[in-house]
Amino acid sequence: MLKTVKTQLLESRWDDDAARGKNESELLLYRSNILGSDKRVTNYGGGNTSAKVMETDPLTGKEVEVLWVKGSGGDIGSIRMDGFATLYMDKLQALKQLYRGVEFEDEMVGYLPHCTFRLNPRAASIDTPLHAYVPRKHVDHVHADAIIAIAASKNSKELTQEIFGNRIGWLPWKKPGYELGLWLETFCLENPDADGVVLESHGLFTWADTARECYDQTIDVINVATGWLADSSSGVAPFGGAVHDSLPPQQRRAVAARLMPAIRGFVSGNQHMVGHFNDSEEVLEFVNARDMEPLAALGTSCPDHFLRTKIRPLVVPFDPATGDIDTVIDGLPDQVDAYRKDYAAYYERCKHADSPALRDPNAVVYLVPGVGMITFAKDKATARISGEFYVNAINVMRGASAVSEYQGLPEQEAFDIEYWLLEEAKLQRMPKPRSLAGRVALVTGGAGGIGAATARRYLAEGACVVLADINEDALAFAQENLAGSYGADVVRRVHMDVTSEDAVARAFAEAAVEFGGVDILVSNAGIASSAPVEETSLALWNKNMDILSTGYFLVSREAFRLMRVQNMGGAVVFVASKNGLAASPNAAAYCTAKASEIHLARCLALEGAGAGIRVNVVNPDAVLRGSKIWEGDWLEQRAGTYGTDKDGLEEMYRQRSMLKRSVLPEDIAEACYFFAADTSSKSTGNIINVDAGNVQAFTR
Repeated sequence: MLKTVKTQLLESRWDDDAARGKNESELLLYRSNILGSDKRVTNYGGGNTSAKVMETDPLTGKEVEVLWVKGSGGDIGSIRMDGFATLYMDKLQALKQLYRGVEFEDEMVGYLPHCTFRLNPRAASIDTPLHAYVPRKHVDHVHADAIIAIAASKNSKELTQEIFGNRIGWLPWKKPGYELGLWLETFCLENPDADGVVLESHGLFTWADTARECYDQTIDVINVATGWLADSSSGVAPFGGAVHDSLPPQQRRAVAARLMPAIRGFVSGNQHMVGHFNDSEEVLEFVNARDMEPLAALGTSCPDHFLRTKIRPLVVPFDPATGDIDTVIDGLPDQVDAYRKDYAAYYERCKHADSPALRDPNAVVYLVPGVGMITFAKDKATARISGEFYVNAINVMRGASAVSEYQGLPEQEAFDIEYWLLEEAKLQRMPKPRSLAGRVALVTGGAGGIGAATARRYLAEGACVVLADINEDALAFAQENLAGSYGADVVRRVHMDVTSEDAVARAFAEAAVEFGGVDILVSNAGIASSAPVEETSLALWNKNMDILSTGYFLVSREAFRLMRVQNMGGAVVFVASKNGLAASPNAAAYCTAKASEIHLARCLALEGAGAGIRVNVVNPDAVLRGSKIWEGDWLEQRAGTYGTDKDGLEEMYRQRSMLKRSVLPEDIAEACYFFAADTSSKSTGNIINVDAGNVQAFTR
């Protein structure tokens, strides 16, 4: 059943002290941010807010009424002042004279720039007329789950009347646009005492004459709906009751780790996709339920939902009682193919003469009984947000099916929004993806100077990164530092000892659950030791071999296994050393282990080529800055070997090089980027020396 009213009701986030002294546009921003901070009010990027504000015209110096409204593509939870479009109200009113009827309503978007106030570059959205023509100063439009549950019910008009009486009106489904703006104006003029309106299969509009009143109105209307749904659904088993039991958390993640790379391989035909796993209470309640499959087949209702999730998900036929994941994976090719054919048939049934071409026919949302929900998208944030939107859709289906009969949006209406020419134009304006967009990299030794610099280089090009290291404190610091620059979505950390088979397997499974798989392995974990051969103990020799040779083998083997499941190729980069090609005094164990790495890379390049897995080597030399191996005895030992002190060692290395230059972690990262990017797509089995020039290490 629905959670109790006590836990569901929204609390007011309005703070009079925080709002004091703000002007009308600043109050709009404040109202927008606190509304958008709660996903029960509206989902990410969904809904919009507005205020009609008196401003000084920069040309005439006279006071004019200006509409401040969320601009195209914004999010009210994170919007700032420059995220609002500003338009002259008198010009927006004048547009009515140009309107040629509903069949021509899309052309009205082209007139909106002519209404711009103060040359504001923020583009106005398609929802602008919906706010402009409501004859009140402040307007909120949100997609609260409780409201959409009513709006998506078969008898939504009757339910709206029962719950709100004459306080809140109801309008039938209409695609957002100019015509709907006129409908809202007519409703307001005919119902001057109404506080808002429910839009069928869409959401809620509320309005008032002050920012505070409008905010309070929105919160109160949602709470009334929430309370009514909770009371009316009391004792009703959600979605027909459970028919599956959830697996324990670790087993859920283990199943997801097997499924996600396999699915990722199928859905990444046009571009690399990134996955997200959600096994929240709401999701498990739905995927385990008797009515899950028929409800999922009906599709989502609110346009904001299916634009993110496609109209319906793919249900993976996993039985948690048997746990037979192998059979499920074997059946995935046929199931994915069937979904694609069904989507293509939907496109053919609904397309118009001027419709954009068929887009990616793969599912975005995958529902797995007993396990949870998997979503795939072009980047991690979009995959996560798509999952959040489907959780909103689940909440809507729960409420609607408990008090009435849930109905998705009619297929043709859904298509007309998904393939709307205005939506297509928005997609075409999106910036070109960065060179590693959609790629997932796992970097061993990720907390060290070279590892962190490589991770930073990859993140700057759009990749997601898993940092693996044995030093947990340094690992946490590196993750926090990188997440601060690139966002928490794209950086994960995993504690890993490269000499442990179990630890390596767990790390790759974690990468699969967090991002869907791995495309790039940077094998960089390292130690260094220095001793004359007669003073080199067997333990010291074995430690070098365990970490620098066996460790590189173990992480590569696991990467190959995962990359073969994905069937998308991949890039393996070994960070070896100049010492693997050129001998150094008093470092036999280290140099031999590094030579082993280089030859292992050659062997793996031979094995991986048929699967498109490229294996290459970067050979640094004398990278002191930020390197963990220079923090211990190695620095003192090498200084002693060359007859200098710690301070003089870097200068000695610089002068020893042919180019007389220091080698920095960022220099190694650049070479690691080259071998990971498509610019090196025809290179495997190669070595790049980044050592400022050392003739002994020339590869030819």
